[in-house]
Amino acid sequence: MAFHDPALPPGENTRVLTGRGGIRGITVTTGTALAVLTGVLVAACGSGGSPDAAASQAASPAPPAADPRALLAARVAVAKDQRFGAAYTLTVPGKAPRSVLVSIAKDRTWRVDVQGGALGGTADVAIAGRPEGVYQCPINPAGGCVKVAAGGKRLPPAVDPRIELVFVTWLDVLLDRQVPMSVAPADPLAGTSAPCFAVEPGTTAVAPPMDPGTFCYNDNGILTAAKLSFGQLMLTGDVVAAPDTISLPGPVVDGSPLATTAPPTPSVPASAKPSH
Repeated sequence: MAFHDPALPPGENTRVLTGRGGIRGITVTTGTALAVLTGVLVAACGSGGSPDAAASQAASPAPPAADPRALLAARVAVAKDQRFGAAYTLTVPGKAPRSVLVSIAKDRTWRVDVQGGALGGTADVAIAGRPEGVYQCPINPAGGCVKVAAGGKRLPPAVDPRIELVFVTWLDVLLDRQVPMSVAPADPLAGTSAPCFAVEPGTTAVAPPMDPGTFCYNDNGILTAAKLSFGQLMLTGDVVAAPDTISLPGPVVDGSPLATTAPPTPSVPASAKPSH
């Protein structure tokens, strides 16, 4: 049974329980009851009852944006391991499109055939890299191959069409984190849906190890397009299996390689000029 004891302060009640053991009394004040109720409500809120608390717990910081240079390097690393044959079209403003054939053999030898790659666009040449050297070979019609650099070295600028750099030399540059350069996502070049990246070598470099440009690689590490100072490359047709090794299209001969620039126009002797 329960009763109110007039001797107790107002707001204080006592519940009296009677039993065989006699009378037990537990005094509960109004303030204590409010405190207990508040504690229960707080506990209920802490157990997920508050939408604000749940939203706060569910919110998490957005993941950091991927580094474009790291994304490009990942695709270039796959490209460096690829062995393939592929055809490209080289487009240069003001000139007719030219074909480029690329072969990266299983033994890491390589060959790049460039239509109009020498003599100001009037001669076709193949640039081939083998362990014993780098060769320039006239094609259509074929001629003797001239060694123009030691194995693994770059061609002299005067005879270098530069297109082979995209598929061989510049891969190592793009993978080297010590080379100063900026890399940013770029809009896809016309004709490709592969991710593209704009690359700008550091301005502090006295001789930049590569040209600035836009490079597009698919998930298989195949260059699908590139826009550079010497023109725009676009993959055409299917990628085919790589040969076991690269063979030179002609015998090795002593001689002078073909320059990339057009030969000077021969002057007409004065005696041959028409008289007036």
